[in-house]
Formats: sequence, C-alpha cells, structure tokens
Amino acid sequence: MVTKEYIQELKRKNFEELYRLIRETQESRELFFILENLGYLPNGFKGEVFVPLIVHLNDSVRFWAVKNLGKISNPDFIGLLLRTAKYDKDSMVRREAVSSIGRMRTQQTIPYLIELLDDSDPKVVLQAIRGLLVFKTNIEAQKALRNLENHPNEMVQSVIRREFSQNHNSKNQQPHPSSPDFMKNVVVHGDVREILRHVPDESVHLTFTSPPYYNARDYAIYESYKAYLDFLMEVFSEVHRVTKEGRFLIVNTSPIIIPRMSRSHASKRYPIPFDLHARLGESGWEFIDDLVWLKPETCVKNRNAGFLQHRKPLGYKPNAVTEYLMVYRKETEKLLDWNIHQYSWKAVEESKVNGEYETSNVWKIDPAFDSVHTAVFPIALCNRVVEFYSYKGDLVFDPFGGSGTLGKAANNLGRYFFLTEQEEKYFERMKENLTTLDAVKLHQPRFLKVDEFKLLNQGENDGHNN
Repeated sequence: MVTKEYIQELKRKNFEELYRLIRETQESRELFFILENLGYLPNGFKGEVFVPLIVHLNDSVRFWAVKNLGKISNPDFIGLLLRTAKYDKDSMVRREAVSSIGRMRTQQTIPYLIELLDDSDPKVVLQAIRGLLVFKTNIEAQKALRNLENHPNEMVQSVIRREFSQNHNSKNQQPHPSSPDFMKNVVVHGDVREILRHVPDESVHLTFTSPPYYNARDYAIYESYKAYLDFLMEVFSEVHRVTKEGRFLIVNTSPIIIPRMSRSHASKRYPIPFDLHARLGESGWEFIDDLVWLKPETCVKNRNAGFLQHRKPLGYKPNAVTEYLMVYRKETEKLLDWNIHQYSWKAVEESKVNGEYETSNVWKIDPAFDSVHTAVFPIALCNRVVEFYSYKGDLVFDPFGGSGTLGKAANNLGRYFFLTEQEEKYFERMKENLTTLDAVKLHQPRFLKVDEFKLLNQGENDGHNN
C-alpha cells in the first residue's frame, strides 16, 4: 500500500521510481492519493509524467494532474493548460488550469490569461484576473483588466473597482473611531427622517433596529405596503449616508400577517424581510449574513389550533417562532481588516469578545415584555449585536428607539447611543429607562426635541469653524 511517507521518500531519493509509480497506477483512488500528496516539486522534476493524466476519466485525477503541472512552472505547458481551461468538462479542473497558468508568473502567460477573461464562468475569469494582477503595470494587462469594469458579474466588477479605483477622501474628516460629541447618549423625539437631516455624514458606527411592522400597530399605519417599504427606504438611505465607511446595519424583521376582513375573505402575509432586502441591496448595502432569532413556541401566537383539529392538507399553518436579523455592510472596496486597523491596539484588545459565544446563525433568546411598549428588544439580543458588531467608544444608532433597550446595551458595553423615536409615550418611556444610567465617559443621557438637536448640531459646527 502506498503511503505519504513512501511518496516523500521517492521524491527525495528516486525520481524514476516515482515516475513509474505514477505511470503504472491504474486505480483512480490510489492515483488520486499519490498526486494529492506529492506536495512541493523540486527543480528537475519532469512535468511530462502528468501530461497523459490531463485526459484521465476521473475528475479528481485530472484536477491534481493540472495542479501539479502548475507547480513545475514550465512555459512549455501553457498551451496544454489553456486547452484544459477552455474545454475540460469539469469546472473545478478548468479553474485550476487557469490558476496553474497564473502561478508561472511569467509575462508569456499574459495573452493566454487575457483570452480567458472572456470565459462564461465567472470563477475562471476571477482566476485569470488574479494571474494578470501580477502584471498590473503592464499596459496590455492593465487595459484588459480595466475593460472588465462593466463586466456582468458583480464579483468581477468588485475586484476591478478595488484594484483600480482612486483613493477617495471621506466626506467626514473625523477619524474612523470618532463620532460627534453632540450625538453621544442622545435621544431625539421626532420623525427620524427630519432628525437625520441634521446628522453629519459618516457619524454612526452601527445601526441596529426593528422597524414598525406594516399596519400591525396604531403607530404604524400606512396607505399601502409599497408606501410602507418606501418609508423604510427613505430612512435606510439616510442611515447609509450617516454610517461610517464599511460599517454595519442590522435590521430585525419578520413576515407579518394582516388578519382577514371577514370569514369570506383571506388574511394576507407580507414577506417584509425579503422585500426590504432587495431594496437595501440596490441602495448601497452589501448583504453579509442572515441571523435567525429563535423564540420559545410558548411565547408566540398559536396558528395551529385549526389544523390540530381537522388535519386537512393545505390547511397547515406553523407557529412563527423566528424573526430575522439581516446583516448589511455599507458598500466599500476596503476589507474588514481596514476597519479594524483604524482602532488602537488597546481599543481592539478591550473590545474582544471573551468567553463562550454563539457559533451558529440561530440565536435562541427569550422575548422581552414591557408595560408601555408592545414590541421591545430583549437586552440579551442587543448585547450580542453590540458586542459582535462594534468597538468600545463607538456610536450605536436605533432610528426606531422604542423603549431604549439598545441604549442600555450600548452603555453597559462601553459604547455611546443615539436614539430617535416619533411616539411621545415611547420617548417618555426611554426617559424613565435611560435617565439613571451610569453613563459612558460622563456623557449623561440627553432627551431632546428636533429643534434642540438641530441647535446642538449648529453649535458643534460653529465650534469647529472658529
């Protein structure tokens, strides 16, 4: 039986015996094992031994034959690899053939890689781009790459933008970890759309919110479902403007049922998370993750009673025990590492998530109840979001502040909060809940009307101008 150790010994001491082993092994699984475990190939290793395997019937054998051929870095094999990249029946083999051409890192590969930019498989194109970026300063390679700016595939577009976009200056000259003092631990009573007009660009590090449900509460009555979604997009478009580059928006929603008008009419279920998702994706928010908030079945409305009695197919209605936390990032060509590197070593260390944490996207958290607000965040949910998606000293925003639970979580975890709320009774409830906080860095909570907030903004701007 061939072992890894035997393969490595032959590679060190007896090339000819290793060539014979590769040529004479007939069983696909054993041949695959040999090719997979060759590892680094030293100078003088003959790539010709892999050439017959390029047309082997087994996809895995072909893949590893191509991969090992790429390790040889012999330009004589470029033509063979090009044909494999264009015509092999297996997409993984094709992509590996492109990668093997790119690994040769010789200018002889440029025209071949350019030819592969026209492939119909975006992953083949991305591998060809990767190979060409080694020669980014070569005029021919650069021209071919820039021609991909309007490529139909969004991943290709993103890579090209990242490589060739000009560095832009942020509209807000504040350092990334900073936020305006006049917004720290502030709650504003009024229409969030009006309030956001007085918020500077790129002021907020994290937004976590649960929008009012469509026509499910007295404070959330809209003429139509379209009008409801349009309202939310007005808000989230402004949230996009005030969010720091590359930072997160997390939206808690779930489908909603509007009860039927009478027994002769049907109820209607609206897929809010999914309809909102499509709009957010078109307005500069990059989708990152879907988190599922799982609640105990005893805490939700029972939709199963009828089916429990009659058991008739088509009449099944499950109890809705989940809500979504949809995670979005403000689109940027910069990687998350850039955001992290904006913070000092001390800030990063102090903000690390210690101890056990939830490793899956299903978060089992009991709901919370409030004597005034009918739909409040559990503090455990807010704590988790704030801890996972912000740093100490960051400014955390909830445009639909409700009872102010996010403010409590932010304060408890060493962040600042900025909350807005249109309903008078909820604004007053937040005063009760947040007034007694042991506030972060002596920024005592302030509760303002829109005009008072506007004056604060003007005062801060005047101070910077003087």
